Amino acid sequence: MKVGIIRCLQTEDYCPGTTDFKAIREKTGAFAGIDEEIEIIGFINCGGCPAKKSILRARALVKRGADTIAFASCIQKGTPIGYPCPFAKKMRDLIAKDLGDGIRILDYTHEARN
Repeated sequence: MKVGIIRCLQTEDYCPGTTDFKAIREKTGAFAGIDEEIEIIGFINCGGCPAKKSILRARALVKRGADTIAFASCIQKGTPIGYPCPFAKKMRDLIAKDLGDGIRILDYTHEARN
């Protein structure tokens, strides 16, 4: 699996993505049960509310080799600030439609902040 992660712009000032990377390394959270090697292609923010740049950023990750787009847990679960993105569903739906069936979409990366 070659994964590109999209994270929330609002959380990047204080969240370095450590738990996202740990979930990949230890194959927990959304990565549990994945037998193949996981390579991180990129880690980028959504572009800010209302996520208008997220489609272009997902395309860039795929262009660079990602076969999976994962939304960091800050997007849909609100981790670590407790405020899920109000545009999460729309962003996910638009990206999935734009990229098509050949790209796997993961709705989160990890269960809780560690």
